[in-house]
Amino acid sequence: MFHILGQLFVGLIIGAIARFLLPGKEAIVAGPIGWLITALIGMGGSFLGTMIGKFIWGDDKYAAGWIMSILGAVLLVMLVRFIT
Repeated sequence: MFHILGQLFVGLIIGAIARFLLPGKEAIVAGPIGWLITALIGMGGSFLGTMIGKFIWGDDKYAAGWIMSILGAVLLVMLVRFIT
């Protein structure tokens, strides 16, 4: 249970940093649902950063750090802006 809450918290931090790095407005609702969506963007960014890192460095045991996670989240925020 606490592992999931920890992932949501770290995802929220990563998603918030990604949204801070790309100024502008997204079509994300305000309030608790918006926080959850930001956390999910951060978690997805970490997953995407891990996949990009595995592709670049070719290591099966690669795990994304903060920079690759934020880079993946920035790409997801750009994708959200493109779609909406």
